[in-house]
Amino acid sequence: MKTPFRIVAAFVLCLLPALSVHAASPDIEKVISRARATVGTEGALSKLQSIHYVGTLTTTSTDEKGVSTPVKVALEIIFQRPYRQRIVATSDNKIEITALDDYEAWQREQDPADSTRWQMTLLSSDQIKRLRANTWENLSFFRGIEERRGKVEDHGSAKVDGKNTRKLTFDHGDGIVFTRYFDDASGRLLLTETENGVNIREEGEHTVSGVRFPRKIISTSKLPDGSERIVTIVFDKITVNQTFADSLFAVPAMTR
Repeated sequence: MKTPFRIVAAFVLCLLPALSVHAASPDIEKVISRARATVGTEGALSKLQSIHYVGTLTTTSTDEKGVSTPVKVALEIIFQRPYRQRIVATSDNKIEITALDDYEAWQREQDPADSTRWQMTLLSSDQIKRLRANTWENLSFFRGIEERRGKVEDHGSAKVDGKNTRKLTFDHGDGIVFTRYFDDASGRLLLTETENGVNIREEGEHTVSGVRFPRKIISTSKLPDGSERIVTIVFDKITVNQTFADSLFAVPAMTR
């Protein structure tokens, strides 16, 4: 059975030569500026140092016999500049922590009923790159990828839900690409696609310290049998600009 925690990792996360640096074209910068304006003022976005989400993830888990079971997981996510991230997923039978501390990352699974039963894994370089890209995406709001040797490309007009949009790709290198569709009329982000075929949409909003965040994120992906897996995260609480202890992100000692 694919556990809910692997689903969380696939949803929230998703040493080749680096990309050369390219400044965004004036047309791309116009799209990005409009998109940022729908999220918050430049002053509010520039002050953002951390985001702390608390919510619930729901999906289904399918066993080897094809039987699907509803899954509900309590979720806590922290992003902190420049490259720190921590995700805690908690169910009745497991706690899983995934954390990034700049160029180091780790994952720990623990029995919630017995703290002495746990196992920890250091994540690979490819996983670290994806976590770093994911952290940048959540804190930077579309601007500045060139500073981390990525690039934005304009793919012209596209239709999403009957609306005219501008299609931009945010390429972090190493095969990590986020394709985003911005509404021509409002500037808002309507759809994000990842390079592995996951579609991500946002619904509702929380406004915190002048920054607009989604209330709900819905991720849809195709399974090998042609069916779809839908993963939904609902945020109950969002806090910005907290300062978190280094120990939350640092690799723990590999001892009990």
